[in-house]
Amino acid sequence: MKSAYELAMERLEKAQGPTRKLTDAQRERIAEIDRKCDAKVAEQKMSYEPRIAQAQSFDERNALQDELAAKISDLENEREKEKNAVWAEAEQR
Repeated sequence: MKSAYELAMERLEKAQGPTRKLTDAQRERIAEIDRKCDAKVAEQKMSYEPRIAQAQSFDERNALQDELAAKISDLENEREKEKNAVWAEAEQR
């Protein structure tokens, strides 16, 4: 007898096609990508927070916050690009 999880996975595969599977090495690469990106985001925040706190005007503070948000967005986009490359490699197998 199949578990509810197995039945749900079968229905999901019928609806969306086969699920993608990663090797242990690929899972570790994705985890490393996440750790690296999280560290870079924290570094940017630590760099900008004192400057934002010392901003002399509302406009200057907003400009610094916008710069920080743009840098974080770039880092997140790079993270997704790198992770998608690992997933694409997994699909080729």
